[in-house]
Amino acid sequence: MFEQVKLNYDYSDLEPAIDALTVETHYAKHHAAYTKNLNSFAEKAGVIDQDIEDLLGSLDAIQDAALRTAIRNNGGGFYNHNLYFSTISPNGGGEPGGTIGTAIDKAFGSFAAFKEQISALAMGQFGSGWAWLETASDGTLSISNSLNQDNPISLGTGKKPLVAIDVWEHAYYLKYKNLRADYVQALFDIIDWKIVDENYKKRVG
Repeated sequence: MFEQVKLNYDYSDLEPAIDALTVETHYAKHHAAYTKNLNSFAEKAGVIDQDIEDLLGSLDAIQDAALRTAIRNNGGGFYNHNLYFSTISPNGGGEPGGTIGTAIDKAFGSFAAFKEQISALAMGQFGSGWAWLETASDGTLSISNSLNQDNPISLGTGKKPLVAIDVWEHAYYLKYKNLRADYVQALFDIIDWKIVDENYKKRVG
């Protein structure tokens, strides 16, 4: 059974970066629907007990093409939003320290350079999709973007996402309308780098 990540903040706590109505609609409607649909399709496919990363990394093992597509879309939506909502918080913002801060400096030269590059990917994503900070198994960081609810795992890159920038319109349109760049900029005020750092250290052992 796949479960939505539990929020450790109220819907209004991310203001002014993201308004309460957007957070509530995004989490309680969109994310909840992906979770419900994933459980339904995963049960039909007999994969309900799999780990979500293992499931998304082995989609070709699902023989039924329609179920494979449904699990790719809804499983991606479930996984991507779990990461998104668990790595933003009222305590976020600023520049990352710790292991992740050092790794970002090594990979991109500076946090400012990283922020500029991943923001460009997020803003340049045509239509719905995501931008990612991701890690290889050896801890090397990189960035990428993807369409719809795909992610580095479902795309078979061998990398694991650490930061998810959601650029589906439902993530920002109530507050920012067509100003995606303003939303992406504001998101950096709530990315919780301490949580990202913890996840990174788990990834690389």
